[in-house]
Amino acid sequence: MTTVTIEVNGKTVTADVKPRTHLADFLREQLLLTGTHIGCEHGVCGACTVEIDGEISRSCITFAVACDGAKVRTIESFDDDPLMARMRTAFSTSHALQCGYCTPGMLIAARDLVRRKAAEPDLDIRTEMSGNLCRCTGYAGIIEAIETVAAEAPAVPVLADGRWVGPAPGPGATTPPTAAASAATRAAPAPAKAPAVKTTPLAAPSRPIKVEVGPVTVENGETRFTEGFALDHPRDAVWALMRDPEKVAGCMPGLTLDPPTADDRLTGRMEVKLGPISAGFSGEGAFARDDAAHRMEITGRGSDRKSGSRASGRVAYTLSDATGGTSAATRVDCVIAFTLQGPLAQFGRSDLVRDLVARIGEAFARNLDARLRAPDGAAVAPAELGGVSLVLGVLFGRIRRAVIQALGRGS
Repeated sequence: MTTVTIEVNGKTVTADVKPRTHLADFLREQLLLTGTHIGCEHGVCGACTVEIDGEISRSCITFAVACDGAKVRTIESFDDDPLMARMRTAFSTSHALQCGYCTPGMLIAARDLVRRKAAEPDLDIRTEMSGNLCRCTGYAGIIEAIETVAAEAPAVPVLADGRWVGPAPGPGATTPPTAAASAATRAAPAPAKAPAVKTTPLAAPSRPIKVEVGPVTVENGETRFTEGFALDHPRDAVWALMRDPEKVAGCMPGLTLDPPTADDRLTGRMEVKLGPISAGFSGEGAFARDDAAHRMEITGRGSDRKSGSRASGRVAYTLSDATGGTSAATRVDCVIAFTLQGPLAQFGRSDLVRDLVARIGEAFARNLDARLRAPDGAAVAPAELGGVSLVLGVLFGRIRRAVIQALGRGS
Protein backbone atom coordinates (compact mmCIF):
# COMPACT_ATOMS: atom_id res chain seq x y z
CA MET A 1 0.00 0.00 0.00
CA THR A 2 1.12 3.55 -0.73
CA THR A 3 -0.01 6.61 1.23
CA VAL A 4 -1.11 9.51 -0.96
CA THR A 5 -2.51 12.96 -0.29
CA ILE A 6 -4.77 14.39 -2.99
CA GLU A 7 -6.95 17.49 -2.99
CA VAL A 8 -10.30 16.24 -4.28
CA ASN A 9 -12.97 18.86 -4.95
CA GLY A 10 -11.23 21.31 -2.63
CA LYS A 11 -10.84 18.85 0.26
CA THR A 12 -7.52 17.25 1.19
CA VAL A 13 -7.77 13.46 1.35
CA THR A 14 -5.07 11.16 2.73
CA ALA A 15 -5.45 7.44 2.04
CA ASP A 16 -3.59 4.17 1.57
CA VAL A 17 -3.99 2.81 -1.97
CA LYS A 18 -2.54 -0.06 -3.92
CA PRO A 19 0.02 1.08 -6.55
CA ARG A 20 -2.15 -0.23 -9.41
CA THR A 21 -5.43 1.33 -8.22
CA HIS A 22 -6.81 3.59 -10.92
CA LEU A 23 -7.96 7.08 -10.00
CA ALA A 24 -11.50 6.28 -11.20
CA ASP A 25 -11.76 3.31 -8.83
CA PHE A 26 -10.32 5.36 -5.97
CA LEU A 27 -12.84 8.16 -6.56
CA ARG A 28 -15.83 5.83 -6.89
CA GLU A 29 -15.12 3.06 -4.39
CA GLN A 30 -13.23 4.85 -1.60
CA LEU A 31 -14.52 8.41 -1.85
CA LEU A 32 -17.98 7.39 -3.17
CA LEU A 33 -17.88 10.09 -5.87
CA THR A 34 -19.91 8.02 -8.29
CA GLY A 35 -20.52 10.89 -10.72
CA THR A 36 -17.29 9.77 -12.39
CA HIS A 37 -18.46 6.94 -14.66
CA ILE A 38 -16.39 4.02 -15.94
CA GLY A 39 -17.05 2.84 -19.48
CA CYS A 40 -14.38 1.25 -21.64
CA GLU A 41 -11.61 1.27 -18.97
CA HIS A 42 -9.13 1.84 -21.82
CA GLY A 43 -9.15 5.64 -21.97
CA VAL A 44 -11.24 5.68 -25.15
CA CYS A 45 -14.84 6.62 -24.32
CA GLY A 46 -14.24 9.63 -22.03
CA ALA A 47 -16.97 8.77 -19.49
CA CYS A 48 -14.37 8.90 -16.68
CA THR A 49 -13.04 12.38 -17.56
CA VAL A 50 -11.99 14.52 -14.58
CA GLU A 51 -9.79 17.56 -14.06
CA ILE A 52 -6.27 17.04 -12.70
CA ASP A 53 -4.42 20.27 -11.89
CA GLY A 54 -6.75 22.17 -14.21
CA GLU A 55 -6.42 19.87 -17.22
CA ILE A 56 -8.86 17.16 -18.24
CA SER A 57 -7.63 13.56 -17.92
CA ARG A 58 -8.91 10.00 -18.18
CA SER A 59 -9.22 8.73 -14.63
CA CYS A 60 -9.60 5.09 -15.71
CA ILE A 61 -6.01 4.97 -17.02
CA THR A 62 -4.46 7.25 -14.40
CA PHE A 63 -3.02 5.63 -11.30
CA ALA A 64 -4.14 7.16 -8.00
CA VAL A 65 -0.53 7.15 -6.73
CA ALA A 66 0.44 9.34 -9.69
CA CYS A 67 -1.92 12.03 -8.37
CA ASP A 68 -0.13 12.42 -5.04
CA GLY A 69 -0.05 16.16 -4.33
CA ALA A 70 -2.37 16.98 -7.25
CA LYS A 71 -5.71 18.79 -7.32
CA VAL A 72 -8.55 16.67 -8.73
CA ARG A 73 -12.03 17.92 -9.63
CA THR A 74 -14.92 15.60 -10.42
CA ILE A 75 -18.35 16.45 -11.78
CA GLU A 76 -19.63 16.83 -8.18
CA SER A 77 -17.51 19.96 -7.68
CA PHE A 78 -19.05 22.02 -10.52
CA ASP A 79 -22.42 22.79 -8.92
CA ASP A 80 -21.53 26.46 -8.39
CA ASP A 81 -19.44 26.93 -11.52
CA PRO A 82 -21.08 29.59 -13.77
CA LEU A 83 -19.72 28.17 -17.03
CA MET A 84 -20.80 24.64 -16.12
CA ALA A 85 -24.25 25.97 -15.18
CA ARG A 86 -24.61 27.45 -18.68
CA MET A 87 -23.38 24.19 -20.20
CA ARG A 88 -25.91 22.11 -18.22
CA THR A 89 -28.72 24.43 -19.28
CA ALA A 90 -27.65 24.20 -22.93
CA PHE A 91 -27.44 20.38 -22.74
CA SER A 92 -30.99 20.29 -21.38
CA THR A 93 -32.37 22.79 -23.91
CA SER A 94 -30.70 21.07 -26.87
CA HIS A 95 -31.66 17.56 -25.71
CA ALA A 96 -27.97 16.64 -25.59
CA LEU A 97 -28.42 13.61 -23.33
CA GLN A 98 -30.58 10.52 -23.16
CA CYS A 99 -29.32 7.75 -20.87
CA GLY A 100 -26.89 10.21 -19.27
CA TYR A 101 -24.04 7.75 -18.75
CA CYS A 102 -21.55 9.76 -20.83
CA THR A 103 -22.87 13.12 -19.62
CA PRO A 104 -20.52 13.81 -16.64
CA GLY A 105 -17.40 13.28 -18.75
CA MET A 106 -19.02 15.02 -21.71
CA LEU A 107 -19.82 18.12 -19.62
CA ILE A 108 -16.32 18.36 -18.15
CA ALA A 109 -14.73 18.00 -21.60
CA ALA A 110 -17.15 20.49 -23.18
CA ARG A 111 -16.53 23.06 -20.46
CA ASP A 112 -12.77 22.66 -20.89
CA LEU A 113 -13.10 23.11 -24.65
CA VAL A 114 -15.14 26.31 -24.34
CA ARG A 115 -12.73 27.76 -21.78
CA ARG A 116 -9.73 27.17 -24.02
CA LYS A 117 -10.95 27.65 -27.58
CA ALA A 118 -14.27 29.50 -27.67
CA ALA A 119 -12.59 32.53 -29.28
CA GLU A 120 -11.21 30.57 -32.23
CA PRO A 121 -13.24 31.41 -35.39
CA ASP A 122 -12.65 28.02 -36.99
CA LEU A 123 -13.41 25.93 -33.90
CA ASP A 124 -14.26 22.36 -34.96
CA ILE A 125 -16.37 21.06 -32.09
CA ARG A 126 -16.90 17.64 -33.65
CA THR A 127 -13.15 17.02 -33.85
CA GLU A 128 -12.41 18.50 -30.45
CA MET A 129 -15.08 16.36 -28.76
CA SER A 130 -14.25 13.16 -30.64
CA GLY A 131 -12.59 11.76 -27.53
CA ASN A 132 -15.98 11.52 -25.75
CA LEU A 133 -18.33 8.86 -27.07
CA CYS A 134 -22.13 8.81 -26.81
CA ARG A 135 -24.25 5.80 -27.76
CA CYS A 136 -27.62 7.56 -27.64
CA THR A 137 -27.88 11.03 -29.11
CA GLY A 138 -26.08 10.99 -32.44
CA TYR A 139 -24.11 14.02 -31.18
CA ALA A 140 -26.28 16.67 -32.90
CA GLY A 141 -27.70 17.99 -29.64
CA ILE A 142 -24.28 17.92 -27.98
CA ILE A 143 -22.71 19.97 -30.78
CA GLU A 144 -25.59 22.44 -30.67
CA ALA A 145 -25.28 22.86 -26.90
CA ILE A 146 -21.55 23.53 -27.04
CA GLU A 147 -21.99 25.96 -29.95
CA THR A 148 -24.59 27.85 -27.91
CA VAL A 149 -22.28 28.28 -24.92
CA ALA A 150 -19.22 29.05 -27.05
CA ALA A 151 -21.14 31.81 -28.87
CA GLU A 152 -21.71 33.58 -25.56
CA ALA A 153 -17.99 34.50 -25.46
CA PRO A 154 -17.11 33.24 -21.96
CA ALA A 155 -14.40 34.85 -19.90
CA VAL A 156 -10.71 34.07 -20.45
CA PRO A 157 -9.95 30.72 -18.76
CA VAL A 158 -8.18 31.44 -15.49
CA LEU A 159 -7.76 29.03 -12.59
CA ALA A 160 -8.39 30.02 -8.99
CA ASP A 161 -4.65 30.38 -8.36
CA GLY A 162 -4.27 32.78 -11.33
CA ARG A 163 -2.87 30.34 -13.89
CA TRP A 164 -4.29 30.46 -17.42
CA VAL A 165 -5.39 27.13 -18.92
CA GLY A 166 -4.76 26.07 -22.49
CA PRO A 167 -2.34 26.98 -25.26
CA ALA A 168 0.26 29.77 -24.89
CA PRO A 169 1.18 31.24 -22.50
CA GLY A 170 0.31 27.90 -20.85
CA PRO A 171 0.03 26.89 -17.22
CA GLY A 172 3.45 28.27 -16.33
CA ALA A 173 2.51 31.92 -16.90
CA THR A 174 2.82 34.11 -13.79
CA THR A 175 0.27 36.73 -14.94
CA PRO A 176 -2.98 35.62 -16.62
CA PRO A 177 -3.98 37.58 -19.73
CA THR A 178 -6.98 39.90 -19.68
CA ALA A 179 -9.93 39.40 -22.00
CA ALA A 180 -8.83 42.36 -24.15
CA ALA A 181 -5.24 41.16 -24.46
CA SER A 182 -5.97 37.45 -24.90
CA ALA A 183 -5.54 37.44 -28.70
CA ALA A 184 -2.18 39.23 -28.54
CA THR A 185 -1.01 36.91 -25.76
CA ARG A 186 -1.89 33.86 -27.83
CA ALA A 187 0.21 35.20 -30.69
CA ALA A 188 3.27 36.16 -28.62
CA PRO A 189 3.56 34.11 -25.45
CA ALA A 190 6.09 35.18 -22.86
CA PRO A 191 8.07 32.44 -21.12
CA ALA A 192 7.85 32.42 -17.38
CA LYS A 193 9.17 30.38 -14.52
CA ALA A 194 6.81 27.65 -13.42
CA PRO A 195 5.37 28.18 -9.93
CA ALA A 196 6.61 26.03 -7.11
CA VAL A 197 4.48 23.04 -6.19
CA LYS A 198 3.11 23.19 -2.67
CA THR A 199 3.34 19.85 -0.90
CA THR A 200 1.13 18.58 1.90
CA PRO A 201 2.51 16.43 4.74
CA LEU A 202 1.27 12.85 4.68
CA ALA A 203 -0.43 10.99 7.47
CA ALA A 204 1.31 7.94 8.90
CA PRO A 205 0.31 4.63 7.28
CA SER A 206 -2.60 2.81 8.88
CA ARG A 207 -1.78 0.22 11.49
CA PRO A 208 -3.74 -2.83 12.69
CA ILE A 209 -6.02 -2.42 15.70
CA LYS A 210 -7.58 -5.36 17.51
CA VAL A 211 -11.37 -5.14 17.83
CA GLU A 212 -13.19 -7.26 20.40
CA VAL A 213 -16.70 -8.38 19.39
CA GLY A 214 -19.10 -9.64 22.04
CA PRO A 215 -21.82 -12.27 21.61
CA VAL A 216 -24.37 -11.59 18.87
CA THR A 217 -27.99 -11.86 19.95
CA VAL A 218 -31.21 -11.61 17.94
CA GLU A 219 -34.45 -10.63 19.64
CA ASN A 220 -37.70 -9.59 17.95
CA GLY A 221 -35.85 -9.30 14.65
CA GLU A 222 -33.18 -6.95 16.05
CA THR A 223 -29.53 -8.03 15.95
CA ARG A 224 -27.46 -6.70 18.83
CA PHE A 225 -23.76 -6.96 19.75
CA THR A 226 -20.91 -5.03 21.37
CA GLU A 227 -17.52 -3.92 20.05
CA GLY A 228 -14.51 -2.52 21.83
CA PHE A 229 -11.03 -1.34 20.90
CA ALA A 230 -8.25 0.88 22.20
CA LEU A 231 -6.66 3.88 20.47
CA ASP A 232 -3.21 5.23 21.37
CA HIS A 233 -4.48 8.78 21.70
CA PRO A 234 -5.67 10.92 24.66
CA ARG A 235 -9.37 10.72 25.40
CA ASP A 236 -9.93 14.43 24.78
CA ALA A 237 -8.39 14.13 21.30
CA VAL A 238 -10.47 11.06 20.46
CA TRP A 239 -13.66 12.68 21.76
CA ALA A 240 -13.00 15.84 19.74
CA LEU A 241 -13.19 13.61 16.66
CA MET A 242 -15.92 11.19 17.71
CA ARG A 243 -18.32 13.85 19.06
CA ASP A 244 -18.73 15.14 15.50
CA PRO A 245 -21.12 12.94 13.44
CA GLU A 246 -19.61 14.12 10.13
CA LYS A 247 -16.08 13.20 11.21
CA VAL A 248 -17.24 9.83 12.51
CA ALA A 249 -19.01 9.16 9.20
CA GLY A 250 -15.79 10.01 7.35
CA CYS A 251 -14.10 7.10 9.15
CA MET A 252 -16.95 4.60 8.76
CA PRO A 253 -16.55 2.36 5.70
CA GLY A 254 -19.17 3.13 3.06
CA LEU A 255 -20.94 5.98 4.89
CA THR A 256 -21.53 9.46 3.48
CA LEU A 257 -23.22 11.98 5.76
CA ASP A 258 -24.66 15.42 5.07
CA PRO A 259 -24.04 18.24 7.59
CA PRO A 260 -26.38 17.99 10.62
CA THR A 261 -29.40 20.29 10.71
CA ALA A 262 -30.14 22.77 13.47
CA ASP A 263 -32.31 20.17 15.25
CA ASP A 264 -29.54 17.53 15.11
CA ARG A 265 -31.20 15.59 12.30
CA LEU A 266 -28.95 13.65 9.95
CA THR A 267 -29.29 12.57 6.32
CA GLY A 268 -26.88 10.43 4.38
CA ARG A 269 -26.16 7.29 2.39
CA MET A 270 -24.57 3.93 3.15
CA GLU A 271 -23.07 1.91 0.30
CA VAL A 272 -23.11 -1.85 0.88
CA LYS A 273 -21.68 -4.58 -1.34
CA LEU A 274 -21.72 -8.13 0.00
CA GLY A 275 -21.16 -10.95 -2.44
CA PRO A 276 -23.53 -10.59 -5.40
CA ILE A 277 -25.69 -8.00 -3.66
CA SER A 278 -25.01 -4.28 -3.95
CA ALA A 279 -27.17 -1.68 -2.24
CA GLY A 280 -27.17 2.00 -1.38
CA PHE A 281 -29.23 2.89 1.68
CA SER A 282 -30.48 6.48 1.72
CA GLY A 283 -32.08 7.64 4.93
CA GLU A 284 -32.19 9.91 7.92
CA GLY A 285 -31.34 9.79 11.60
CA ALA A 286 -30.54 11.73 14.73
CA PHE A 287 -27.85 11.89 17.39
CA ALA A 288 -27.63 12.63 21.11
CA ARG A 289 -24.35 13.70 22.70
CA ASP A 290 -23.18 13.81 26.33
CA ASP A 291 -19.86 15.66 26.49
CA ALA A 292 -19.44 15.17 30.23
CA ALA A 293 -19.77 11.38 29.93
CA HIS A 294 -17.97 11.21 26.56
CA ARG A 295 -20.93 9.34 25.13
CA MET A 296 -22.73 9.55 21.79
CA GLU A 297 -25.77 7.72 20.42
CA ILE A 298 -26.69 7.78 16.74
CA THR A 299 -29.91 6.31 15.32
CA GLY A 300 -31.00 6.01 11.72
CA ARG A 301 -33.13 4.22 9.17
CA GLY A 302 -33.12 3.97 5.40
CA SER A 303 -34.00 1.92 2.34
CA ASP A 304 -32.46 0.76 -0.93
CA ARG A 305 -34.76 1.06 -3.93
CA LYS A 306 -32.70 -1.26 -6.11
CA SER A 307 -32.72 -4.32 -3.85
CA GLY A 308 -35.87 -3.47 -1.90
CA SER A 309 -34.00 -3.84 1.39
CA ARG A 310 -34.76 -1.72 4.45
CA ALA A 311 -32.60 -1.13 7.48
CA SER A 312 -32.73 0.64 10.82
CA GLY A 313 -30.13 0.80 13.53
CA ARG A 314 -28.54 2.54 16.44
CA VAL A 315 -25.01 2.78 17.79
CA ALA A 316 -23.97 4.09 21.17
CA TYR A 317 -20.33 4.50 22.11
CA THR A 318 -18.59 5.60 25.27
CA LEU A 319 -14.99 6.70 25.67
CA SER A 320 -12.90 5.99 28.78
CA ASP A 321 -9.24 6.15 29.80
CA ALA A 322 -7.60 2.86 28.87
CA THR A 323 -4.52 3.12 31.12
CA GLY A 324 -5.83 3.58 34.63
CA GLY A 325 -6.37 7.32 34.67
CA THR A 326 -3.61 8.47 32.33
CA SER A 327 -4.42 10.22 29.07
CA ALA A 328 -2.12 8.16 26.87
CA ALA A 329 -4.75 5.80 25.49
CA THR A 330 -8.52 5.66 25.07
CA ARG A 331 -10.94 2.75 25.24
CA VAL A 332 -13.92 2.89 22.86
CA ASP A 333 -16.89 0.66 23.78
CA CYS A 334 -19.81 0.42 21.34
CA VAL A 335 -23.28 -1.11 21.54
CA ILE A 336 -24.74 -1.71 18.09
CA ALA A 337 -28.24 -2.87 17.16
CA PHE A 338 -29.90 -3.12 13.76
CA THR A 339 -32.71 -4.71 11.76
CA LEU A 340 -32.61 -5.76 8.11
CA GLN A 341 -35.52 -6.58 5.81
CA GLY A 342 -35.30 -7.71 2.20
CA PRO A 343 -32.54 -9.53 0.26
CA LEU A 344 -29.79 -8.25 2.57
CA ALA A 345 -31.51 -9.82 5.58
CA GLN A 346 -29.57 -13.02 4.87
CA PHE A 347 -26.49 -11.23 6.19
CA GLY A 348 -28.25 -10.53 9.47
CA ARG A 349 -27.76 -14.11 10.69
CA SER A 350 -25.68 -14.15 13.86
CA ASP A 351 -23.16 -16.66 12.48
CA LEU A 352 -22.21 -14.22 9.70
CA VAL A 353 -22.59 -10.96 11.60
CA ARG A 354 -19.80 -11.59 14.08
CA ASP A 355 -17.15 -12.07 11.39
CA LEU A 356 -18.44 -9.24 9.21
CA VAL A 357 -18.70 -6.65 11.96
CA ALA A 358 -15.26 -7.53 13.28
CA ARG A 359 -13.70 -6.71 9.93
CA ILE A 360 -15.81 -3.60 9.46
CA GLY A 361 -14.95 -2.54 13.01
CA GLU A 362 -11.24 -3.00 12.32
CA ALA A 363 -11.49 -0.77 9.25
CA PHE A 364 -13.36 1.85 11.30
CA ALA A 365 -10.80 1.75 14.11
CA ARG A 366 -7.89 2.03 11.65
CA ASN A 367 -9.51 5.02 9.99
CA LEU A 368 -10.06 6.71 13.36
CA ASP A 369 -6.44 6.13 14.29
CA ALA A 370 -5.19 7.37 10.91
CA ARG A 371 -7.41 10.45 11.10
CA LEU A 372 -6.09 11.28 14.58
CA ARG A 373 -2.52 11.01 13.29
CA ALA A 374 -3.22 12.93 10.07
CA PRO A 375 -2.11 16.55 9.53
CA ASP A 376 -4.56 19.23 10.60
CA GLY A 377 -7.27 19.69 7.97
CA ALA A 378 -6.51 16.41 6.19
CA ALA A 379 -9.19 13.77 5.66
CA VAL A 380 -8.71 10.02 5.56
CA ALA A 381 -10.59 8.16 2.84
CA PRO A 382 -12.82 5.45 4.32
CA ALA A 383 -12.60 1.89 3.05
CA GLU A 384 -15.39 0.44 0.99
CA LEU A 385 -18.04 -1.45 2.97
CA GLY A 386 -18.12 -4.97 1.63
CA GLY A 387 -16.56 -6.01 -1.62
CA VAL A 388 -14.90 -9.30 -2.55
CA SER A 389 -12.05 -8.87 -0.06
CA LEU A 390 -14.42 -8.58 2.91
CA VAL A 391 -16.52 -11.61 1.99
CA LEU A 392 -13.48 -13.71 1.08
CA GLY A 393 -11.78 -12.70 4.29
CA VAL A 394 -14.73 -13.97 6.28
CA LEU A 395 -14.87 -17.22 4.31
CA PHE A 396 -11.12 -17.84 4.57
CA GLY A 397 -11.27 -17.13 8.30
CA ARG A 398 -14.05 -19.70 8.71
CA ILE A 399 -12.15 -22.29 6.65
CA ARG A 400 -8.98 -21.70 8.65
CA ARG A 401 -10.79 -22.20 11.96
CA ALA A 402 -12.48 -25.34 10.65
CA VAL A 403 -9.13 -26.82 9.58
CA ILE A 404 -7.55 -25.99 12.93
CA GLN A 405 -10.46 -27.61 14.77
CA ALA A 406 -10.28 -30.71 12.55
CA LEU A 407 -6.53 -31.09 13.13
CA GLY A 408 -7.07 -30.63 16.83
CA ARG A 409 -9.64 -33.42 16.93
CA GLY A 410 -7.39 -35.76 14.94
CA SER A 411 -4.33 -35.33 17.14
